[in-house]
Amino acid sequence: MEEYYDYIKSLHLIFVITWFAGLFYIVRLFVYHIEANDKPSPEKEILIKQYKLMSYRLWYIITWPSAVLASIFAFLMLFGTARGGVWLQFSWMHVKLGFVFLLYLYHLKCHQIFKQLQNDAVKYSTSFMRLWNEGATIILFAVIFLVILKSAVNWIYGVVGIIAFSVLLMLGFKFYKRIREKNKS
Repeated sequence: MEEYYDYIKSLHLIFVITWFAGLFYIVRLFVYHIEANDKPSPEKEILIKQYKLMSYRLWYIITWPSAVLASIFAFLMLFGTARGGVWLQFSWMHVKLGFVFLLYLYHLKCHQIFKQLQNDAVKYSTSFMRLWNEGATIILFAVIFLVILKSAVNWIYGVVGIIAFSVLLMLGFKFYKRIREKNKS
């Protein structure tokens, strides 16, 4: 299996990328779906039907398969090759696996929200969803910095930077929302 390590690693990265793409887009679809509830009929029903279909396809054709395949290839890298056993000796890898665990929790929470919206239960606001979308970004930044820097400590700077950037984005969003509401009245 060792001679296939680079192929396995490549496939792992491809499916991690498509998994994150699915997670980023599904939450945007949640935002649009929730916003559609405030539209008048028949626009509301047409949009919700379309967002349900788009979410369903994204979730079950791209996001879930990508999560499963990324996990299978990660497992093969860690436990099916000699190099994987070496990686498990480093503290940065333990921290990375902690973030991967958080990513699974994030994915499962997105699945719960997906099911609620498919059943016409809107339990979250668009503001919550926009903030929720930053969760995957923070996890992505943490994992990338850990893998590249291979340090259980230096990743903190990257994550602090993305959190600061996210806060600035959210403040900008709130500022834009106030301007939009002011212009409406």
